[in-house]
Amino acid sequence: VRLVESGGGLVQAGASLKLSCAESGPTSTNFEMAWFRQAPGKARVFVSFIGSRGEHASYADSVKGRFAISRDIAKNTVYLQMNSLKVEDAAVYYCAARPISFTGHSTTFPSYYPYWGQGTQVTVSS
Repeated sequence: VRLVESGGGLVQAGASLKLSCAESGPTSTNFEMAWFRQAPGKARVFVSFIGSRGEHASYADSVKGRFAISRDIAKNTVYLQMNSLKVEDAAVYYCAARPISFTGHSTTFPSYYPYWGQGTQVTVSS
């Protein structure tokens, strides 16, 4: 499984960005997907999760109501729409995948995701 993120950049606070994560490899419906982020000097933290067929989504409290995760199964792509960005949202954003055999395990711990992208930088200026 190969994951490639794109869509990061430099924006002002209050602006929007849409991140994309292109998956290649086995059928995407066999994988659950998530977004994590990591700010300098901090641990990698959960942002959002989506089920293998997009039937379930969850969010960290810090982004709830501002971010929306979705997936286009035909395009093997997962998206993260980020609205009303704040300075504290600045981080490297990582796409992660796990086989559906992991269903039932925590969705918020990085250790439950064996596949990762290289990350895309999001910078938010005040």
